[in-house]
Amino acid sequence: MTLRLYDTATGEVRDFVPLEEGKAGVYLCGLTVQSEPHVGHVRSGVNFDVLRRWLTHSGYDVTFIRNVTDIDDKILAKADALGRPWYAHAAAMKRELDRAYDALNVAPPTYEPAATGHVPEMVELIEALIARGHAYATDDGSGDVYFDVRSWPAYGELTHQRIDDMEAAEDADPRGKRDPRDFALWKGRKPSEPVTASWPSPWGRGRPGWHIECSAMAGKYLGSAFDIHGGGVDLRFPHHENEQAQSRAAGHAFASYWLHNAWITTAGEKMSKSLGNSLTIPAVLGRFRGIELRFYLVAAHYRSHVEFSFEALEEAAAGFRRIEGFLERAGAPAEPVPLLPETFTAAMDDDLGTPAAVAAVYDAVREGNRLLQAGDRAGAAVQAAEVVAMLDVLGLHPADEAWGATSSDDEALTHAVDVLVGGLLDQRAQARAAKNFAAADAIRDRIKDAGIEVTDTPDGPQWSVS
Repeated sequence: MTLRLYDTATGEVRDFVPLEEGKAGVYLCGLTVQSEPHVGHVRSGVNFDVLRRWLTHSGYDVTFIRNVTDIDDKILAKADALGRPWYAHAAAMKRELDRAYDALNVAPPTYEPAATGHVPEMVELIEALIARGHAYATDDGSGDVYFDVRSWPAYGELTHQRIDDMEAAEDADPRGKRDPRDFALWKGRKPSEPVTASWPSPWGRGRPGWHIECSAMAGKYLGSAFDIHGGGVDLRFPHHENEQAQSRAAGHAFASYWLHNAWITTAGEKMSKSLGNSLTIPAVLGRFRGIELRFYLVAAHYRSHVEFSFEALEEAAAGFRRIEGFLERAGAPAEPVPLLPETFTAAMDDDLGTPAAVAAVYDAVREGNRLLQAGDRAGAAVQAAEVVAMLDVLGLHPADEAWGATSSDDEALTHAVDVLVGGLLDQRAQARAAKNFAAADAIRDRIKDAGIEVTDTPDGPQWSVS
């Protein structure tokens, strides 16, 4: 089956046909490092990490670029409020973001360009747009430069909007604009802003607008045309619409496919700092392991909105612990082997259908538990190998060193408890098979008295420390 992806530009699921056979160029709009990352922030990183892993598994040589916006109005405002230099604040928040990605096993990109390191490329792109008649410097002395949306007839094609139906761009003072929808390519330095937050340009000292940053960085590292551009659905307009317009107006084909992950919401609203309903990664990881949070995020389709709750996260975490329990009992291989069920492969090729892929994991666990109960350890080991292979593709292999190695004492204790409880559960299963329910209940009570809760599921009895 060919990998098919939902292209938000066309609204259709399309076969993935790369520009160059055997290679895939992917650009992901990274975060603006203004504050600590929350669960909603990292979803994009996790979702597109899964895309990258699946492309790699499918045989593509992937160049994966994920940028960092480290100069922005919000960064300047946040740093000023905290009384610290903007660059120090951006660097500190970037370190927090790195820790969050590492905690969720998000692989580092091929390259991670920062906006402040690519101002010359942005100035060059702006000059090309001016020369082509698609941008203009204001004559009000501000030093601002804008993209002329009326000069580009295709403006609005990404989000299927008419210019006259769009709201005014609010990224700069409108005083020098020809049209309220014109967006900032370059922002002249204001007297209230630190000199360090500006660079020399043909229009005077200033800094780039948000949209021009990604166009310049994508072009530098992936070329004039590349395969996939991704980001959160909230970036479709105006950010991605503006990226595409300015890039194509400058003569670049830009992205062939646009992929967008949906929001994580709380109480029906997008999780964001401005709404005050964000949940920072360190806070969540104080209650759950990184692998459990990643499983929660991966189990939902990347295009589906997720209503976050700790109850739902706990349910997902419990499900993953049951998977780990099976792998421990079945003696899973430390290294993944190429044993992917067809159902899993078909699900991933169908627009990264992770819900169906996770269902394939549960099916293999269920069959493995059945084989264990039947005394077929060899068959169960095959199922365990399949589970490991699937989890590895999803970035969820429990033995991955990214999750951190537990001490040998902890591993030995966990193994010992699992063997003892597993033996008692086997005795209980034998008693129930012989219809000796009194003995089965007595064994269950002994286990419960030890602080271990047993739950009978379609996958077989599962236990956890109560």
